[in-house]
Amino acid sequence: MASFLRGKQAGMQNDLSANILPGSFVPDDRARYGINSQVSCIAYEPVQSLLAIGTNESKFGSGRIYVFGQSRVQKLLVPTRKCSFVDLQFCANRLVSLDEKHEVTIWDLDTARKLTSFRAPGAATCMVTDPMLDWCFLGMQSGDISTYDLDRERMSPFRLPNFWTEQNPSARAVAIVSMQLHPRDIGKLLIAYTHGVVIFSFKQNVPNKFFEYQIPPGAPGGSCQLVESTRKPKVTQALWHPTGTFVLTAHDDGSLVFWDAKDGRVVMARTLYEHNIDRPVPNPGAASDPKHPYVRIAWCCKQNPEDSGLLIAGGHKLDEPSNGLTFIDLGVTPNYATSSWQILSDYTKGKRQHTLETPAGAEVTAFYLIPRLSPHFAGAQDPIAVMTLLSSGEIITMSFPSGYPISPTNQLHPSISFVHPFATKFAVTELDRGRWLGMVENRSQGEPLLKGGAEAQLTRRRFEGRTIIQVAHADSTVRIWDVGHGDEIENPSQLQVDVARALDRYEDVNITAMTLASGTGEFAAGTSRGEVVMYRWGGNQYFGQPSNQKVESNPGGMSDISSRSEPSLKSGLQPFSLYEMMQGPISALKASDAGFLAAGSENGFISIIDLRGPSIMFQASMTEFVKHEKRTSFLKSRSHAPVAKEWPVVIEFGVMTLDEDKYSSICCFVGTNLGKVITFKVLPSGPGYTATLAGVAHLNDKVVSICPIVADSGKPALATGPAVAGLREGRHVNGLLVVVTQSEARIFKPATSKGASKSFDDYVCDAAAVTESELQGMALVGVFGDRITRAFSLPGLKELGSYPLPMMDGSRGECSVVTKNGEVFCWTGPSELAILQVWGSGEEIGNTADKLINPALEIPPRPTISNVQWISGTQYVSPTDLDLLIGGPNRPPSKRMVNATTAMERNLRAGPSSPSRSATGSQEGWGDYLTRQLNERTERLNIMNDSLDSVADTSQKWADDASKFANKQKRNLILGSITSKFL
Repeated sequence: MASFLRGKQAGMQNDLSANILPGSFVPDDRARYGINSQVSCIAYEPVQSLLAIGTNESKFGSGRIYVFGQSRVQKLLVPTRKCSFVDLQFCANRLVSLDEKHEVTIWDLDTARKLTSFRAPGAATCMVTDPMLDWCFLGMQSGDISTYDLDRERMSPFRLPNFWTEQNPSARAVAIVSMQLHPRDIGKLLIAYTHGVVIFSFKQNVPNKFFEYQIPPGAPGGSCQLVESTRKPKVTQALWHPTGTFVLTAHDDGSLVFWDAKDGRVVMARTLYEHNIDRPVPNPGAASDPKHPYVRIAWCCKQNPEDSGLLIAGGHKLDEPSNGLTFIDLGVTPNYATSSWQILSDYTKGKRQHTLETPAGAEVTAFYLIPRLSPHFAGAQDPIAVMTLLSSGEIITMSFPSGYPISPTNQLHPSISFVHPFATKFAVTELDRGRWLGMVENRSQGEPLLKGGAEAQLTRRRFEGRTIIQVAHADSTVRIWDVGHGDEIENPSQLQVDVARALDRYEDVNITAMTLASGTGEFAAGTSRGEVVMYRWGGNQYFGQPSNQKVESNPGGMSDISSRSEPSLKSGLQPFSLYEMMQGPISALKASDAGFLAAGSENGFISIIDLRGPSIMFQASMTEFVKHEKRTSFLKSRSHAPVAKEWPVVIEFGVMTLDEDKYSSICCFVGTNLGKVITFKVLPSGPGYTATLAGVAHLNDKVVSICPIVADSGKPALATGPAVAGLREGRHVNGLLVVVTQSEARIFKPATSKGASKSFDDYVCDAAAVTESELQGMALVGVFGDRITRAFSLPGLKELGSYPLPMMDGSRGECSVVTKNGEVFCWTGPSELAILQVWGSGEEIGNTADKLINPALEIPPRPTISNVQWISGTQYVSPTDLDLLIGGPNRPPSKRMVNATTAMERNLRAGPSSPSRSATGSQEGWGDYLTRQLNERTERLNIMNDSLDSVADTSQKWADDASKFANKQKRNLILGSITSKFL
């Protein structure tokens, strides 16, 4: 009976929800976009071109690992228990993770599943892997090193003790701070303890070099403190030169010490500012400036590993405003054999030094290089970019070594953009499919950073509108892209607009409202200072050349800002007009396909703009439409109650017949924070349009949603192009408004009818919309403050079903969005969105079917020692040799070796069609490989011996000939003198 009465009161004769079956309201958890918690670590794999991001555990959930490839390729790795990840490393086609509970997990990238995991035998401080090795080295806080066999998935008996305490038993609390394999000689491991550094030789099974940095009295050191005594600063990191010529150690006093890797002498001790800080000087404590500790250092190199430089996070003076990364270009490494000590020392001073700027107010916690091709040289060969992780949890990508910011738009997965920088607000629009397919911007960009992976084939829905999200970020950029319907996304590209550039102001730009017209694609953004920037699709007449045209400020009016388009954007969303409303922050914004834009501000003003000009066609204050309520006491004295401040919060355009009108018209509906719904009629007037007040409806409290619908079908009665065109033909639209406030839902005929209503007594509504259940009917769907979504029938407003949203962040419920196709968008944390389809079957979110690994891509061979080093006696250790040294002779061949042997045997059976010996040699068995290496070394030694023997024979023959010539000359001399006597 209640449903029947509400239908009569609302003027709706049909039950629009009659065909919705019980149990239809069971949401599918469709997708996640963003990062669930604070980013803690990043890893990049250059061969497959994949990026992995690990997060910390927080109140929003456990730490997770996101693996991204090109375009929308993504996999999610979820641990079985809650943890925070501290390190990620790619090793061949596996991903190795270390969490804060000292558990190491090996993940299969093909299936995105955990292969195995183990707990380190102690507190692990660092982890080292190599793409050519099946071993994982774990450095412990105790100073020991444990080894895990990644191929056999078990701990190896090979362990290394604390060499520093063995060398110096009096040392206390000696922990490992970093480790690194030699970039060319895999048989050497650089171990950095807190007290010093050791080079361990696998082939000799002994440490053969110890480095301990001591600052003599009178030397300033890095901190210029306690200068009258001998100091031994603690080590924070140690790393190899790309060719192994030098060793660099970083210390907690700000010292950077370059060591000769062969004899262990100090080549140079310096900071970012001074050199030779380990030498006594007069008045050493005069320039005592405290410095930031070193966070991370990478010894980068170009394609030629001899040409290198240092990328350093930290080490700046505390009073310096700069807070970026420092790059010291060292240039080409001098020839060690022929260079003097002074030349080597001058080399470490560097040719030039500059800073890669990062945003002020956030410390750099780590950085990660993006190399072009090679995974070797500690992932620092020929990097194209560097990703910087800030203390706020944001990511900044910069070109290397120039340091120019790289936008993640069409470079990285949309989820990464939620922390690049943080997303602050979002809006959702269902855009016409044909329109969206044509919106592909043409922007000057560098080469893609991520090229790996392949998207899974999904079903294609050709005739549906596309759900387009607009995400505003902390740097005042807005990125616009298709979230999809769980189907194939035909246009996966992203659009970007720079609101700060359009305003010609780069400070205090906070985006408070956004709107995208569903048919025309026109976009507008409002700011906290009362500005509205309008964008339209088109070409850029200023492409490639920054415009110098000055646009004067015009408070209260419109300005042409087409000259402020981005120089790098050839075609896309271009700024064309700026409305400086200047009446407080923009609180509501709505663009119509009919060519109108309405804006409301927190100071209680409403403006309607005709985009054809553009021109302001209507502007007024809320106080002009609201009557002040008066109170009278029993003593007949009058007192005015204070009037609460009122401003627009929701705006919608529609086409329908109002009250007793005999015609339909374009209407603008404005909902306020105090529950008023103000209706304006937009009518033609000469060459333009005018807006007049039609009436005001009063509801209980803040308006959440306004949905104009057709009374007979429940379809949206929006001001679209076809609907407005029908007005010229005299077409009537019998429309109703479904208005939802925080405490009630009401269906009525605008502008002033009361209609039918339902109160929400026990919960507060945060978002709502009239949605369509495909082939079943229409219903009102809302998201409520108790983290439950509910559906109500139309027009009876009877509850059809409810479903909990446990993933939803209740503190940001008011930011949720419900679309007309039944999708719910809600925040799950600071930088992650959940997308649900309410008319589903209760499916839980699953992993994607995307492929990450391309088996045709092979890891390039690891760099080895040079021929000169080999001939001079340096023993070459191959990855197979290291397998024997660590695993022992009883360890079966690894899977990699078995696969290589199988391929070699297959090639041999195929006949002698291999192109070269090197191709066959790369697939030989491990036993044959060792035999060939030994034979080649013996053969080269024999050649060397033969050459030396040949030189000796030649020298002896020359000596014999010289001796014979001398004897002949002596004999001739004697015979000549005797003959002269007889003559």
